[in-house]
Amino acid sequence: MTTSSALRPIRVWDLPTRVFHVLLITAVSGLIITGEIGGSLMKFHYWFGYGVLSLLFFRVIWGIWGGHWSRFVNFLPTPSKVRAYLADSRQGVQRVSIGHNPLGALSVFAMLVVLSLQVFSGLMSDDEISNAGPWASLVSSTWVSFATNFHTEIGKVILISILVLHLVSVLYYKYFKHEDLLTPMVNGDKHLPSDTPGSRDSTTSRLFALGVWLGCAYAVYKLVNLA
Repeated sequence: MTTSSALRPIRVWDLPTRVFHVLLITAVSGLIITGEIGGSLMKFHYWFGYGVLSLLFFRVIWGIWGGHWSRFVNFLPTPSKVRAYLADSRQGVQRVSIGHNPLGALSVFAMLVVLSLQVFSGLMSDDEISNAGPWASLVSSTWVSFATNFHTEIGKVILISILVLHLVSVLYYKYFKHEDLLTPMVNGDKHLPSDTPGSRDSTTSRLFALGVWLGCAYAVYKLVNLA
């Protein structure tokens, strides 16, 4: 068993990943609020959506070339990992994960998929009153109808449900399993065995991440202006 004296702060979440989380929470919150209020705030709803899309593009790229624990390959929730984690939980075995645990990883991928569907359906939506997505004129009326229904009735409910479940899970792990998931996402570090690989988080990698996001923002700009 590892003793506390053998532990030291290890950088788990690099700064770009932490900033991504803050910006995504802000943008998604803005999406939900402006979407519910509607009216003159819909122009901001679209801008929040474009911001979310740029962040999603960034996360996919950062999931390949980002810090060690931000890479998808290092927290891929395979069926065997999920089964083993659930079996340990049922037996009361406490295993502290370095990055995302298998269930947390599932929620991450679910969130990325649902957000992607919500944003792309929004690009094709049309309320037939005063608001239409930039792709509504590029696709058939059938697609517009389907996208609008999904965006306003189905995807929104799924997204909010996942967000609530994510928040409840964080609180559950903190107060019932005594595993703080929030603090490492704020300061980036966990106290782990000294041989644990850390995530790259240098000035160079941070500037690279900024360049990646700017490239993603430009890609979104081009996509939005296809029409």
